[in-house]
Amino acid sequence: MKEEASVRDVPASQADASLAEITAKRRGVIRRYLYQHPRVMDGVVALSYALLVTPTVGDAVRSGGWLAASLLILVAGGLFFRRSHPVALVAFVAVVEVAVTLLHPWGSNVSAGLWFSLYAVAVVHTRRFSLITLAAATAPLALLYLLAAVGPMEASLVRESGRNPAEFQLLTSIAAGAAIALSNVIATGIGISVRQRREHEQEVAAWAARTAGLASVNERNRIAREMHDVVAHSLTVMISLSDGAAVVVRKSPDRAAEALGELSRTGRTALADMRRVLGVLRADDGGTAPREPLASGGSLAKLLEGFRTAGLPLHYSHTGPSLPQDPAFQLTVHRIVQESLTNVLRYSRGFSRVDVGIVRSGSSVTVEVLDDGMESPGHGALEPGEPGPGQALGSGQGLAGMAERARIYAGTVEAGATGRGWRVKAQLTWPGEDTADPGRFHQPLQGRA
Repeated sequence: MKEEASVRDVPASQADASLAEITAKRRGVIRRYLYQHPRVMDGVVALSYALLVTPTVGDAVRSGGWLAASLLILVAGGLFFRRSHPVALVAFVAVVEVAVTLLHPWGSNVSAGLWFSLYAVAVVHTRRFSLITLAAATAPLALLYLLAAVGPMEASLVRESGRNPAEFQLLTSIAAGAAIALSNVIATGIGISVRQRREHEQEVAAWAARTAGLASVNERNRIAREMHDVVAHSLTVMISLSDGAAVVVRKSPDRAAEALGELSRTGRTALADMRRVLGVLRADDGGTAPREPLASGGSLAKLLEGFRTAGLPLHYSHTGPSLPQDPAFQLTVHRIVQESLTNVLRYSRGFSRVDVGIVRSGSSVTVEVLDDGMESPGHGALEPGEPGPGQALGSGQGLAGMAERARIYAGTVEAGATGRGWRVKAQLTWPGEDTADPGRFHQPLQGRA
């Protein structure tokens, strides 16, 4: 619940960049270079295929099979187009490899062209399409070996096997056809795996962008809520102090000086709070802005003292253990009390007593602010009414802000008129461990301006 910096606090574009950097680092230096230079990778693939079929090309040239050698060279050149035309390349390679096998039987690694082309198809197309392409491209060459039993056999191999030539050739043809089919399945499977990993990375990047966008919206709402609390409270107190000072300046200069001093302190505090709230957007010195909550220990007492100086007859009581030391929780209590008293100062008239009570029982914390004044239009109303003399129109943002803060701690806020006056009651639940507090007390504190 603490307002701390996290990965989700960055904009969506920065989140995408961070994920891209992480993915790039995982690839390593060589893979990252080849990923960033796809044409170089295409050249590596074509060169790898050329090295695999070099023995077959050389044997074909020596035996006068120039057509078979030329077709293999064409396949090597066609691999440069595996990214832009993967399906057409598969069809071309499947036909060429059947032709090369018929022209020059039992050439080594002739089917390697299908490995690279089927991989290229599986990387960019769906799994179903890739498997259909796999079956269509593998069947002609594999059946050629399985059914036709192509290729003359060396007499020495036949003699060493102890079998008749026809049977031996059939067994080796079946083994070759099965090897071709299996190698094509492996190549397609690798391509499907790579495609799924890339899709997963894209989904993670999209999720990170959505999360960062949501975090940005939440941060803007938080800043708007904080600014409302700071500005509305400070201006209300400052107006009351200046009006009071103007009334008593002739009769009691000392009280007027005290009010003006509190007016100055309130303005400085408000300015510091505003700088701190807006500092998360850009620090004045270009460094990292502090992100801890604004409230700190003892700030509630200062808050109440400022309202007393502004003219509220405050009576404060705290029952049960002290509040949790978590700054975010204390800030929530601070803002609820601040907004409630600000509304009293802005909208209530004719009040003689304002009670602020905090009760903690285990993990439950109750904050209650009650005044006995007459309600003027706009007092905490969700629908604004006509403002009273010298009073601003209520927009309901204060109540909405208190409710949002309470929901963070599984709490609720009730606000409404009583028989005489207005009451705000907030129920909060502290999620931390409930340990025995030696500072348990019941200490009513009273005072009025």
